[in-house]
Amino acid sequence: MLRSLLVGLLLLGPMPARAAEQLEVQLDGLKLPIDLVELQAWTANPRQASGDLRVWLDLLDPAGREQLLRVLRAPLVQDRSFAQQFLDSWAGQRVLAELDDLIRTDQGAAGPVLYQTLQDLLQVQDQVTTIQLLRAVPGQRLVLNLDGGLQLAGEWQRQLLDQRRALMVLRQLPLRRSTTPRSSVLAAATAGVSERYQLPVAHRSEPLQLQIRRGSSAAWVLLTPGLGGSAEQLEWLAAGLQQRGWSVVLLDHPGSDERAVRELLEGRRPPPGAETLKDRLRDLQAVVAAVQNGTLPRLGQSVVLMGHSLGGLTSFLAAGLRPEPGLARRCARALDGIPLTNLSRLLQCQLLDVVLPAAQPLAQPVEAVISLNGFGSLLWPHRGLRALQAPVLLVGGSLDLITPPLSEQLQLFLRQSRPQSRLVLLEGGSHFSPVRIASGDQALFQLGEEFVGVEPQRVQALTLSLAADFLKALPRGLQPQRRQLGGVNAYVLNRPLAQRWQESLER
Repeated sequence: MLRSLLVGLLLLGPMPARAAEQLEVQLDGLKLPIDLVELQAWTANPRQASGDLRVWLDLLDPAGREQLLRVLRAPLVQDRSFAQQFLDSWAGQRVLAELDDLIRTDQGAAGPVLYQTLQDLLQVQDQVTTIQLLRAVPGQRLVLNLDGGLQLAGEWQRQLLDQRRALMVLRQLPLRRSTTPRSSVLAAATAGVSERYQLPVAHRSEPLQLQIRRGSSAAWVLLTPGLGGSAEQLEWLAAGLQQRGWSVVLLDHPGSDERAVRELLEGRRPPPGAETLKDRLRDLQAVVAAVQNGTLPRLGQSVVLMGHSLGGLTSFLAAGLRPEPGLARRCARALDGIPLTNLSRLLQCQLLDVVLPAAQPLAQPVEAVISLNGFGSLLWPHRGLRALQAPVLLVGGSLDLITPPLSEQLQLFLRQSRPQSRLVLLEGGSHFSPVRIASGDQALFQLGEEFVGVEPQRVQALTLSLAADFLKALPRGLQPQRRQLGGVNAYVLNRPLAQRWQESLER
């Protein structure tokens, strides 16, 4: 969703008195003037193209002209309330600020002008198309810097090529092969007994909603969803861990859960972001304390912190990590341009405006930390995860462009010192592979294969089996291996193998 908004803003009713009439496209020093009045007329009726505009359009093949027509006609903004909330958010303001390098007007910086123009249009209409926005910008001329746009596109392409090459190199590492039986494909999320609890906490006006699945293990798992995620989406994982003997507490985080995203789409709240980490962190601390003091069932004497995406980051913070000094300097470099190839940088840099509570030990020892599609390269670029007093399992997907595995998992893993820690790359896995979405028209998200990756249930089955085996193998450590299930591969690396992988990529 965020990536679509960013791309739409890059492409960038009633018209103001001085509507823009000319779009100047700059590429490699060449300036191509395009009459916006003619372009708008062509958008309404492609047969009306004439003059210089026809010359430029004739350079496109029929498929290219059709694609341009769809871009200009398609709603850049389809929902007034959602767009206004996004534009007012921290992430929206960052995107608008970076547009100054791509679009200029004869009045100066483009970001503030585009923001105000879009706000004005949304006052009188629910939807705004690209051509409507371009025409409505005050002034006579817009300048579009295609060099900057092509640079962004090139970064995206390089990211794809780097991850493809990394996978090819990974396949050459000497790893013992193992096969997960097909019988391990996940059972229904309703398998086993799930108990519902409400836990009153001082930092929230309403109790936390918890699901508890009891097992026989000495340690128990505290499982937390990602930003905009819900406990329901991870029930498959909680049920699978319970079947393997683990007690699991699965919780929702009000304010950054699926309900919060629904309210965002309805225009009733701004997008949740890193500001929710303070309460998320307190949620984890309160649950562990309640298990220890008997407010909740006594599940064990130590806890495994496990989370997806922002849930993984919350787990790191709950285990005692805090961002290294110099985050502002690192973010100034990382956000010099719109971070299309690593959207987690927006969340990491938003922590500049968030005051986290001081690190304090949980009420129980941390047995391990498991992060699924987690991130933190800007937060811990030097010391990494060395300060953690527990082994970690970092799991990433080869198709993940939101938290790319090379920067957000491999680099963190190399900067940790526990010999039992492991890094897993799931071939064909994406950022949303751990998320199991409800089917039917009532589902909030309708994710296609381009978002969930290939064979999502087999990727989930490998995730479950490796997470359970990682915990079972403590304290000695899970054997490095290449595990397969129905044609889907998972590569399990210790630190020496991860270093070897990194060195091969640098050659």
